[in-house]
Amino acid sequence: MTGHFTGRLKAALTGNPDAELVFLGNFEVEDQWARGEPGLPRLAFGSGSAIVNRMDEFALLLAGKGDHVVLKGEPDPDYLSHLEELGFDLPGLLVVERQDPGSTVTQDALEDRPVLRELGRIGARGGVVCAHGVSELEERLAERAGIALAAPPAAVCKAVNSKIYSRRLAGELGIRQARGWSCTSLAELDAAVEAARALLADGRRVVFKDAFGVSGKGIEVVEDERRLDRLHRMIGSRARKAGDDRAGLVVEEWVAKRADLNYQFTVGRDGRVHVDFVKEALTEGGVHLGHRIPARLTERQTAELTEVSRLLGGRLADDGYFGVVGVDAMVDPDGGLYPIIEINARHNMSTYQASIQEAFIGSGSTALVRRYPLRLGAPLPFGSLHRALADLLFDPARGTGLLINNHATVNAAAPPGERTRGEDFAGRLHGVVVADSADRAAALDDEVGRRLAVLAESTRGEERG
Repeated sequence: MTGHFTGRLKAALTGNPDAELVFLGNFEVEDQWARGEPGLPRLAFGSGSAIVNRMDEFALLLAGKGDHVVLKGEPDPDYLSHLEELGFDLPGLLVVERQDPGSTVTQDALEDRPVLRELGRIGARGGVVCAHGVSELEERLAERAGIALAAPPAAVCKAVNSKIYSRRLAGELGIRQARGWSCTSLAELDAAVEAARALLADGRRVVFKDAFGVSGKGIEVVEDERRLDRLHRMIGSRARKAGDDRAGLVVEEWVAKRADLNYQFTVGRDGRVHVDFVKEALTEGGVHLGHRIPARLTERQTAELTEVSRLLGGRLADDGYFGVVGVDAMVDPDGGLYPIIEINARHNMSTYQASIQEAFIGSGSTALVRRYPLRLGAPLPFGSLHRALADLLFDPARGTGLLINNHATVNAAAPPGERTRGEDFAGRLHGVVVADSADRAAALDDEVGRRLAVLAESTRGEERG
């Protein structure tokens, strides 16, 4: 089961809908784009990074038969069997021999000679790499292995991903956006802070955004002048110590919203734009938690986003970009749209749901794309998950249930070897809940969460019992 989306993606990237692709799930490529850039302070590596790096397994359901996926670890064989039973045509696997939990799949592959050799063989017969996003690391991997990247240069991808680029483009195209200021220098930041001060005096809030922040990182909401001045001093002091007067920030008014949206379109090498989908994003504190399908939009709102997609796609093509584009948007309390909050010139969480949506989420279905946090006392094999959730798992004949689209993130942060015993760790299960109504989807989601909590508790109890 290779979806129509994957064929369209191949055609957009290579001109050939049957091209041989190697998928690389290098999530949070923004961390590489942000290196050397002035912005807001960033947190160091923690267990959350280990989980995010194992999101590479999402690519299993984007690739098709005849394609390949580079992974940090071998998938659970029971999970692979489960996907095949659902009808997925699984790709070939290129698994690194030794992975560092704190490294992306790209960094691990760069140090793995067998994977590099196999990439070279695939490249010699015309295969290309399709990365989640392209930074200098992915360019280095392609060069070292001898395989082409199906993407624009890293410098183009990075430039398009900057929130400063998003604001500039929205302004040039006359697209509604929150009042705000792009700050590429300390002088521009000084001016933005004074403008923000007037908003605060009027009882409004403002938000500072790192130009390359992602998923709740690199964002500060400011509610009073004291916090505004402290943040201003901190950024200025750091810049002066570095001898660098760049800022790399966006300052905006914090506006009211009714819903978050994510829509995606694909720009071909020939400049053609294909609008893929729009979904309602589930967020909390700026952190992406999932999606609701379909989005609760009017025909007018959908038509507006379609038109904006075509406008943006044309400009991105002019600027040398092609490939997947994801755009975050918002619905205001009166139903109006803020069509561009930020542009992501990379794959998005929605991208990895495309095959599932095409195959299993029909016009009469409702779906919740969810991630379930876990606290485990021991690694949780897929077989145990399957037994605990058996009657809740997706049944193609019934058209309802939970479809698990990433199992690797469950055990990604488990301590190595014997250290696992008696030592709790965080995990995360990703899945898509499909039902025939919003109410039934919500009820199924609640029951999945309840059973997972019981299962997680049992792993802690066994280790301590």
